Amino acid sequence: MDAERGSVRSVPSGVRGPAAPVAGGPRTELPRADAPRTGAPPSGLRRPPARLPGSRRPLPEAPVTGTTSPWILMYHSVAVEKEDPYQLTVSPERFAEQIAWLHRRGRRGVSVRELMRARAAGRAEDLVGLTFDDGYADFARHAVPILQAYGFTATAYVVADLLGRANDWDSEGPRKTLLTVQEVTDLAAAGWEIGSHGLGHQALTGLPADVLAAQTRESRRVLEEVVGGPVTGFCYPYGAVDAAAAQAVRDAGYDYACAIAHSPLTGRFALPRCYVGDRDGAWRLRAKRGRHRLRDTVAELRQRAGKRAGG
Repeated sequence: MDAERGSVRSVPSGVRGPAAPVAGGPRTELPRADAPRTGAPPSGLRRPPARLPGSRRPLPEAPVTGTTSPWILMYHSVAVEKEDPYQLTVSPERFAEQIAWLHRRGRRGVSVRELMRARAAGRAEDLVGLTFDDGYADFARHAVPILQAYGFTATAYVVADLLGRANDWDSEGPRKTLLTVQEVTDLAAAGWEIGSHGLGHQALTGLPADVLAAQTRESRRVLEEVVGGPVTGFCYPYGAVDAAAAQAVRDAGYDYACAIAHSPLTGRFALPRCYVGDRDGAWRLRAKRGRHRLRDTVAELRQRAGKRAGG
């Protein structure tokens, strides 16, 4: 389990060998991420041509206006599981309730790519980032139709070397099928942001420079071939980030990176996020929003104090 939830998932010391391919469910056409709200997800849409960012140049930093970081929610799997020791899974019914709550509160869920661009332009006040770590196949089957019904978008962070396989890094959790190459291609073509979650779901902290470079640059290269265009977002496996990992992500040409907890590195290449689980109803989401703002303020004050101390 990630640090945000009060306990820590076990982090393997190295990358495991690829698991045997896991057969997924039937392939379905994916609705566009920017399709207008219709009240129910459409069916039978043809895959439109990809619409890809025109530039790989880093986005300008937004000015600080009271908070250091935007509000970003961290999901993993949207499915039904009898046992879920890592608490990674949200049922489709609960997920629909959470998205409806955001909508009622006047919030619009967007990809982190869209959120950062809006923030740079001063238009992010009512936006909340929606992220899905690990690239589970149930993102396309269960999350996408619910998000599309509200006109929301999101980012799926996928593990470049394990597409179409399974989450063998979670030794005690349920086996979950990962998105296939074709499903990732379809999602990107339909407008959903695809980001990198490394090559093999390996924690990046403490790794030598050459391994960090491979994890960040090679995963980006692989995914850019899959989506047919730039991949500009990174998400640290297990939320584990240190200064060397953040620098490697920056050097690999990403525009931003998502972590989990607030830390001295909080900023564009270590964006903190709020974990969302199946127990989170309206009041818990409201409390988590308040906690995020408090932690953001503390992190900002500490960063400013550090800058003053450093002269």
